[in-house]
Amino acid sequence: MTSAAPPSAAAPALPADGAGPPAPAEPKVVPARHYWRWAAGAAVLVLAVQFAHGLLTNPAWEWEVFFRYLTADSVLRAVWVTLQLTVYGTALGFALGLVVALMRLSSSPLLSGVAWLYVWAFRSIPLIVQLLFWFNLAYLYEELGIGIPFGPVVWSFGTMHLVGAMSAAVIGLALHQAAYAAEILRGGFLAVEPGQLEAAAALGIPRLRQLRRIVLPQAMRSVLPNAANEIVSLFKGTSIVSVMAIGELFYQVQVIYGRNGRVVPLLMVATVWYIVLTTLLSIVQYYVERHFARGADRTPPPTPLQRARAFARTLRSSSHPLTPLREKR
Repeated sequence: MTSAAPPSAAAPALPADGAGPPAPAEPKVVPARHYWRWAAGAAVLVLAVQFAHGLLTNPAWEWEVFFRYLTADSVLRAVWVTLQLTVYGTALGFALGLVVALMRLSSSPLLSGVAWLYVWAFRSIPLIVQLLFWFNLAYLYEELGIGIPFGPVVWSFGTMHLVGAMSAAVIGLALHQAAYAAEILRGGFLAVEPGQLEAAAALGIPRLRQLRRIVLPQAMRSVLPNAANEIVSLFKGTSIVSVMAIGELFYQVQVIYGRNGRVVPLLMVATVWYIVLTTLLSIVQYYVERHFARGADRTPPPTPLQRARAFARTLRSSSHPLTPLREKR
């Protein structure tokens, strides 16, 4: 007696043209929902709007006084003095810092020890103390001379009018900046692969050319961010020379609100100028870093100006679509 075969599932019907079974449907992609991120963003937006509303509606800010003194002649002259102090202090500080950094990297124990002592001393003494020491140089040394060490003096001169307030400020800022610049530059030099210097020495390239053509271009990539931070700190730190009655930005603002009693709007004048000049320095830093990154990144990302131009071209092309080509007869 034969048993009946078990029933089998019906085979799917094939399409008439024999092309095979239909392709499965694409899965639906559901984006992740970050509810806490949205809530945090909304809270930050509300706080920002409230802060802006307070700036515009609170009469204590006295915006009419702020705009009256923002571009006043005395304030603009003070901004120029601040820029001069920053430029002089940065140029002299980094030039001396380069010498100190090379001394610290020297194989001579004497040069390395003197450089370490310089960095230790000027990073330990507060800047205001250094400025006051240089401002009172005539009290410390009434005369300076040139002659044989520990012997007779050939030529001497008085120091009463040798160092003025501006000169003392530049010297103090430059010497203080040099101690930090030396460590920044030394860190950049140490970041360069030693094998490249060995290869350059094997090719007979002089040491000065090695420093100028091999070490510095590569070290600048790690030096620039820290160097820019130091320049910004020096720019804001010039306000400390107000103790020497130098007419820089913060001192001039103090003089003005000491006469009219409008403290808050005058402080806002100084704040806005510091923000504007720091922003300009940040823009310069961006393009300088982009220049020195060419060796590592062959296709650097577009600049904000390039992105704006590309966005403008996209808007222009979307507003004027191309007409379809007419078919050939």
